[in-house]
Amino acid sequence: MTMDIHEILKTLPHRFPILLVDRVLELEVGVRIKAIKNVSINEPYFSGHFPVRPVMPGVLMIEALAQAAAILGFKSFGEPGDNSVFYFAGIDDARFKRPVEPGDQLKMDVEILRVSRGIWKYKATATVEGQLAVEAELMCTMRTIA
Repeated sequence: MTMDIHEILKTLPHRFPILLVDRVLELEVGVRIKAIKNVSINEPYFSGHFPVRPVMPGVLMIEALAQAAAILGFKSFGEPGDNSVFYFAGIDDARFKRPVEPGDQLKMDVEILRVSRGIWKYKATATVEGQLAVEAELMCTMRTIA
């Protein structure tokens, strides 16, 4: 399964400026997702991070991976309702291997490691031009908010 931005907007509650998934290249329900984030100089955080050498903040790379994980979770375990959100429950072994700069395309690979007591654990990596940029294990949970 692939998804364009219109389908992503139907699935995720995120909107500008924090929506960080542009396209889903592959989605195997209950198993894995491959998605991309096109990094543009027009991103609002680049004016301050850093003015001399713009670099995508590591926390936003992790957030992009978490959003890809949320899409996988929603598609695997139930479409989101208007009040459904995917929350972080934890991050383990996060490592940043190379800077991500304007013009880069962040290719994200996220796979489900296990689901237990409402917590999903994912192995997540992102590359730029075949080079590892970030890796982490993410734990998330789906909640309905009032």
